[in-house]
Amino acid sequence: MQKRLRRGLSALAIGVTAAMALAACSSGGSGSGGSSDDIATALDEGGTLTYWSWTPSAKDQVAAFEKAYPKVKVKLVNAGTGADQYTKLQNTVKAGSGAPDVAQVEYYALPQFALSESLLDLSSYGFGDLEDKFAASTWNSVSMDGKVYGLPQDSGPMAMFYNKKVFDEYGIEVPKTWDEYVAAAKKLHEADPEKYLAADSGDAGFTTSMIAQAGGTPFTTDGDKVTINLQDEGTKKWTETWDQLVEQGLVAKTVGWTDDWYKQLGNGQIATMITGAWMPGNLEASVADAKGDWRVAPMPTYDGGPAQTANNGGSAQVVMEQSENPALAAGFLKWLNSSKESTGIFMESGGFPSTTADLESSAFLEEKPEYFGGQQINKVLVDASKSSDNDFAYLPYQVYANSVYADTVGQSYEKGTSLESGLEAWQDALVKYGKDQGFTVSTK
Repeated sequence: MQKRLRRGLSALAIGVTAAMALAACSSGGSGSGGSSDDIATALDEGGTLTYWSWTPSAKDQVAAFEKAYPKVKVKLVNAGTGADQYTKLQNTVKAGSGAPDVAQVEYYALPQFALSESLLDLSSYGFGDLEDKFAASTWNSVSMDGKVYGLPQDSGPMAMFYNKKVFDEYGIEVPKTWDEYVAAAKKLHEADPEKYLAADSGDAGFTTSMIAQAGGTPFTTDGDKVTINLQDEGTKKWTETWDQLVEQGLVAKTVGWTDDWYKQLGNGQIATMITGAWMPGNLEASVADAKGDWRVAPMPTYDGGPAQTANNGGSAQVVMEQSENPALAAGFLKWLNSSKESTGIFMESGGFPSTTADLESSAFLEEKPEYFGGQQINKVLVDASKSSDNDFAYLPYQVYANSVYADTVGQSYEKGTSLESGLEAWQDALVKYGKDQGFTVSTK
């Protein structure tokens, strides 16, 4: 469901200046100040909404909503995937018009739009009362400074997806620690130089997730003050492990979400993926020939203790400040991400839920997909959701940050050199950009 995250963020430059953020010059709509009663009235009276989303379940969800509320018409628009949509969305923010009523925004990008006050604070519509309906890690991604900027749709607690057939053939035990993971990578590649335990050509989302698992906090924001420290203890903890794989040529440089990548996942050339819980649907749809080969295990840890994981991917839906009918938009959003009917449609399309009722459902937990050899994989993934990092903070210009990752950290992957040098280059670029945008940026 989240493969959009892995396709890269090419040449994107969404500028969010500190002055723009603090002056709130992005909005042209009606503002907050409604109530839950206003939602009921708006749904009863009806109207027209525009919804930007790329999720595969959106069409069926909109159809179900319009059936439940026949006076409401929702115009569904796929304005692009991830970064492509954000460019268009930011253009509407700058122009002061043209934004949709409701939009899909990934968690890493949400702070950028919230900071520029492009999003409606939904607290007055009673959305704060919905907190208990969602996993803590996802709720924390949409609530900031006492405001609620959206509702979570899916989540991406990380786990290790592994090819059991390859593991059995080469006598590899499922690694519980990162040291064991590195040892397994060496064992497999030495036995067959065409096989790799993992593929990693450099991905910003993967990097920040791995830093989070290691306890790193490289980004902090306080108003227009930003601190960037990509040499903190947690970051170095991760690079000390991952450098062994990169510098010794133990990870395939195959680019994710390409035909070659799918082929290698299918034929056993790539034997694991450390990724989000949304991955099963992608494997079943695009690596069908490997049915029965794959399994899911907890993400390795540094000490072998109870799994501490992190989030990778996931989206929320938000109401844009420009919406001319915010109460109706809030009503649609509330139904979209918290009603049983809508979340059921989302899960049927392969989405991994963020709602606690669905995560705790016995039917969901006891599923035994044939693709994974009848393993109850959701039990592993839900356990991961309970131990994922809740506090990792992104930059207020993370979309831009991800867009220049390939030119900095990506070069370390390309050359097979230490990731720390690439992270230093990334930090330098982010400090310069932040200052150019009017932020006060420090590195300690």
